[in-house]
Amino acid sequence: MRDPMGDAMNGTSKWAMAASMAAVLGVQAIGQQAARVQVTAIQTALVAKRVIVVSLEDRKLALVEDGQVKKVYTVAVGKSTTPSPTGTFTIARRVKNPTYSHNGKTVLPGPGNPVGTRWMGLSVQGYGIHGTNEPRSIGKAASHGCIRMARKDLEEMYELVNVGDTVKLVGQRNEETAQLFGGEQKPVVAGAPEPMVTASVTPAPTTITTEAATEGLAVTGNW
Repeated sequence: MRDPMGDAMNGTSKWAMAASMAAVLGVQAIGQQAARVQVTAIQTALVAKRVIVVSLEDRKLALVEDGQVKKVYTVAVGKSTTPSPTGTFTIARRVKNPTYSHNGKTVLPGPGNPVGTRWMGLSVQGYGIHGTNEPRSIGKAASHGCIRMARKDLEEMYELVNVGDTVKLVGQRNEETAQLFGGEQKPVVAGAPEPMVTASVTPAPTTITTEAATEGLAVTGNW
């Protein structure tokens, strides 16, 4: 003969055990979620915010990371007949030892390659930060619109930046470039001619290629 009281006790015990297990699982789930949130926060904090600022007038490039100047390099910028663009862009892709292609002419990686050993293409078609086979042009307004760097500087900076980093090309010296590169901001005089000729361009959508697939990739630009 079944004992109703015993059955009730067993039912209560089972319910209590189930409730206890649910509570434990709930605490574990909350703990796991908190851990995921913490890991995400740590990963976000570890991602440095990098901005590359190029002063066309100073012919200088500053790599700024989390608001601090990490490196300053001397560069070549566009000459008056083929000026560099101004504006805010991003690094769209990075290529080691690029094959250069322009107007039907292809130049393989090597000493004669006009874009050197590294290419950091910008989110504006035809322009990038790269090396040069004319090292004496560094520090001058001599390029076809791109930003040229000396090989040592180029290869060093290439390892410090990533796809998606912001690139600001500044034509007229302003407060920001004065702080980064020293000297005074030049006063704006009504009717005065612009000391630096720049190109007017519109950023275009660019396909981002993974790093593993870019070794020796062909690039086109205004070097």
